[in-house]
Amino acid sequence: MRFSTLLVGGIALAAATPAFAQDTAPPSPITITGSVTAITDYRLRGVSQTDKHAAIQGSVTVAHESGIYVGTFGSNLAGWGTFGGANVELDAIAGYKHTFGTATVDVGGTWYTYPGGFSESDVVELFGRVSGTHGPATLTGGVYYAPKQTSLGNFSNTSYSRGQKQDNLYLTGDSAIAIPGLPVTAKGHIGYSHGNPGLGPNGTSMSPTGEYWDWLLGFDVAAYKNLTFNVSYIDTDIGKKESFYIAPNFRSTKDGSLISSATVLFSLSAGF
Repeated sequence: MRFSTLLVGGIALAAATPAFAQDTAPPSPITITGSVTAITDYRLRGVSQTDKHAAIQGSVTVAHESGIYVGTFGSNLAGWGTFGGANVELDAIAGYKHTFGTATVDVGGTWYTYPGGFSESDVVELFGRVSGTHGPATLTGGVYYAPKQTSLGNFSNTSYSRGQKQDNLYLTGDSAIAIPGLPVTAKGHIGYSHGNPGLGPNGTSMSPTGEYWDWLLGFDVAAYKNLTFNVSYIDTDIGKKESFYIAPNFRSTKDGSLISSATVLFSLSAGF
């Protein structure tokens, strides 16, 4: 009886003062963000995952005010990136993000999955990132480590190599500088991969030549409301000599060129 009385009274109060109720409602402790992107080539650490063809990608992140978040990322695949027949990459991401003074720390893990592909293709990777902002510039340093797992090991027909496990390390530096007076942000990236050279059980690898560098220079343009246009130049130091022993896997089926060669990417993203 008491609950009913309170409920009726609460409804009456809300009806009488709707503006006041809306103005004082506390913000939700959970935020949901995401984006849908069309891009001319899906490059993962400088290497094409779509055989130098276009991709449609989507991501969603659910974050709690405590700093804990979970998210997912998906993209179509082709060529090298199919991992034994998969035509989709679907990642699960979880982490914790918090700002300490002027620095923001982000730690977590990513589970790379390839639905429909062969077994021993999924990769689990841990990451840690630290970023700071000074004026219009934001700088970020990152460490990504995939512990020893079968999907990263060299593959051969011998029973010894079949069960081999290897790890992988990826170090990054990123910058973003907002250009005053313009809806433009200049972006830069450099990354260093170090892992087991050669091909995994499904003909792919996170560090196919053992170690290599990748880099990017580009611009984000806030085109209209939540639309962002990007143009980027991306390249690696993997040449024909370094990749010779993993041919033909490391060559595009459409023109025979390296899938790690320099290219200019264009993309359009819609955020929410």
